[in-house]
Amino acid sequence: MARRRALVVRGGWAGHQPVKATELFIPFLEAHDYAVRVEESTEVYADAAAMADTDLVVQCVTMSQITAEQVAGLSAAVVAGTGLTGWHGGIVDSFRASAEYLHLVGGQFATHPGKEPCERRGGEEDNFLPHRVHVTDLGRDHPITAGIGDLDLVTEQYWVLHDDLIDVLATTSHPTASWQPWHRPVTSPAIWTRRWGAGRVVVTTPGHSLDVLEHPGVRTVIERGMVWATRTSSAS
Repeated sequence: MARRRALVVRGGWAGHQPVKATELFIPFLEAHDYAVRVEESTEVYADAAAMADTDLVVQCVTMSQITAEQVAGLSAAVVAGTGLTGWHGGIVDSFRASAEYLHLVGGQFATHPGKEPCERRGGEEDNFLPHRVHVTDLGRDHPITAGIGDLDLVTEQYWVLHDDLIDVLATTSHPTASWQPWHRPVTSPAIWTRRWGAGRVVVTTPGHSLDVLEHPGVRTVIERGMVWATRTSSAS
């Protein structure tokens, strides 16, 4: 039986530690019989032969830019059956200027609300809020999130703009606060899947730092998402 082929693409904003973050998951892929190729830029997306030979793309590229040829190559590969997955800004805050990429992924980071202004000290911890990632009814029965339970985290809580073609496995709610401009609680998708052509996309929004990625629930969701997104012989 041929080994499955995973392509890890990493780079972008250094604050999300793309090398160390992806190195957490490469041993999992190798232990599950994936042949792993690592690329430090998105140039590989424009290589049609390489992408056609890829069963799974694990992307960790926050912000940055992508060319029209590269995003077209990634999209074409997913439509043809290549899986795409990632976490946090490495997938849902990538390539802000590319409408085609946003359409592929189905959601876009908007903000992560911070602490009350009087509690802020100027570091990244200003945006670390205690919050719950709530598994939906769909998520309770889905192979990615079944049996995981709700996740209680203290980290960035992503507010995501999205469309309704995503299948939401978990959500998180942003409460009202006197220093914030919104007037009722807002619920954002926190974990979702998306069918795109013959391909599968999985997005997990927690994952700002290595300690969050090592949280047992978060790590399990990401690892299961890799397996679920991988190219299959059918679209079922």
